[in-house]
Amino acid sequence: MPTPAPVFVAGTGRSGTSRIADIIGEHPLIHRIPMETRFIVDPGGLRDLADALTHRYDPIVGEDALHRLSDLLTVRIPGRRDDRGGTVPELVGERRYRDAVHRLWPRLVACAYDEPTPAEGFGDADRPAGPFAPPSRRRILPRHFRDRDELLGILRDLVDTMFGGAAVDAGKPTWCEKTPFNLLCMDFLWELVPEATIVHIKRHPLAVLASHLAQPWAPPTVDGALAYLTAVYHRWLTWRNTVDLTGRRYVEVKAEDLAADWPGQRRALFAQLGVDDAVTVATFQSHKLAHRDNQFDDETREYVTAALGTIITAMGYE
Repeated sequence: MPTPAPVFVAGTGRSGTSRIADIIGEHPLIHRIPMETRFIVDPGGLRDLADALTHRYDPIVGEDALHRLSDLLTVRIPGRRDDRGGTVPELVGERRYRDAVHRLWPRLVACAYDEPTPAEGFGDADRPAGPFAPPSRRRILPRHFRDRDELLGILRDLVDTMFGGAAVDAGKPTWCEKTPFNLLCMDFLWELVPEATIVHIKRHPLAVLASHLAQPWAPPTVDGALAYLTAVYHRWLTWRNTVDLTGRRYVEVKAEDLAADWPGQRRALFAQLGVDDAVTVATFQSHKLAHRDNQFDDETREYVTAALGTIITAMGYE
């Protein structure tokens, strides 16, 4: 059997993305990157940079994008730990991570220079710079990539080095990365890794909403959670209605279907990923999906169901 393609897992969040990524990563041929890496689709990540250095390019936009990516890769990501205490550099290999990031910058920069500090200081209105202000600040002129594919190749090298290297360390030929909002960035993910399979896991929107209400990072009220989620669903559905996914490496599954016939659905999932079936410790179980069923009283359930009505239908639920 040929080497399977890399996998991106996508969903609304609270739909089973972590569980299905765990399952895929338990396959003997696929290594799950153990936490959300956040540097591809998050603000300031590779997707924003690709646009800023191509069709959105001007020197200021490009420099800002490089600053944001630098902050993301060198400060925010190394400083963020998952619930098991790990960081992305630790999980893909700290030396590998550091070297890949250091190799990236010269490929993105046309030149660097020092801008002398004006008397009024940088961005300080009419206040003088003072005796401790630096005499200059470092400026970067980013490259303008008229050929977007050239830039995508550079960014792909970063992904291959980190994710591919981590997979090799785990003794596996390919990798799986999970970030829920991969859901809204599929075009870019296929630009970056054309052979990738994107696995979109769905769960009944009512259960997704109920689960969001229990998360500290989500709005704590029903109306707030509705505003949060309906925007995500509408963005996804609007894009989905404009593209033809026939022939694309796209797999769409429902958490409820996986739980109802786990062995059969697991076999089907792995077949769609181009690998043989394998027994996994992680599974989908109906009773674990049903624990949100009674979270709303009848009046609230009716209100939420009405608010999500067209979304529930469009996502394939009744």
